[in-house]
Amino acid sequence: MRGSCLCGEISFEIASAPGEVWACHCGQCRKQSGHYWASAEVALGDIAIAGAPKWYRSSPKVQRGFCGTCGSFLFWKVDGRDSISFAMGAVDGPSGAHLVRHIFTADKGDYYQIGDGVPQE
Repeated sequence: MRGSCLCGEISFEIASAPGEVWACHCGQCRKQSGHYWASAEVALGDIAIAGAPKWYRSSPKVQRGFCGTCGSFLFWKVDGRDSISFAMGAVDGPSGAHLVRHIFTADKGDYYQIGDGVPQE
């Protein structure tokens, strides 16, 4: 699985099957992505990142990685964890993955409904 930012300056390649795909509706993900953010997690040793993402510390233990040129929000990383989440929307071509959970749905925008039957938290 491969992916990249909008301008192509940052790209990534996943060497293993990613974890479950979750859609996050929290205020931070909505503000940074413009809607909600769908991501999957992979071990740090199973992702190769080309280019130099910029990192924004969005909370005391979490950083969000993005392209400093086009602004694409690509990564979400908890300090001290040996994994990283990557944006499913940045994946090039079919992923074969499926959304399994919506999280922080109490924070979702009032302009849309979640009606896909996937569990919500």
